[in-house]
Amino acid sequence: MVALNTPIEKSKVMPAVRIAVVMAVVVGTAHGFEHIGGYIPCALCLEQRTPYYLGVPVMILAAICAAMKAPAVLTRLLFVLGGGLMIYGAGLGAYHSGVEWGWWEGPVGCGGGTGGLTSDASSLLDDLNAKKPPACNEAALRVMGLSFAGWNVVASVLLAFSCLRSAFKA
Repeated sequence: MVALNTPIEKSKVMPAVRIAVVMAVVVGTAHGFEHIGGYIPCALCLEQRTPYYLGVPVMILAAICAAMKAPAVLTRLLFVLGGGLMIYGAGLGAYHSGVEWGWWEGPVGCGGGTGGLTSDASSLLDDLNAKKPPACNEAALRVMGLSFAGWNVVASVLLAFSCLRSAFKA
């Protein structure tokens, strides 16, 4: 068993860097589907990005701590934090997938539609022509049977496993 107060060897640097890069690629892919592919994300889709936005800097900090031979407990806690963020992300993705499959209701503000038209008649047509966010219960695309939310579950679980494995590996 490895003592928690000893410095971690540099072998923890590369796993942290790889995990940070994969997290960035996953959220970057979501942005690519949005900005290049034209898939407008719903409110739950946007919420599922938050663990990645937080996870990338956490894993970069873990890599820096490992490279600078910080106390092992700090680097391990950062890996655990990264794993926790990805578990949370997997939960969000599973919840969203369930909404898409009709297993349960989604949040009230995630129904799509017009979303608050103005009472000013001069800008009413502009509001009607504006892009409207899609409903959370409609999958924009399915690849091999999984929606974006389903693939997020897969990515989040794999990343959580990688983080936690790195945290507790000797």
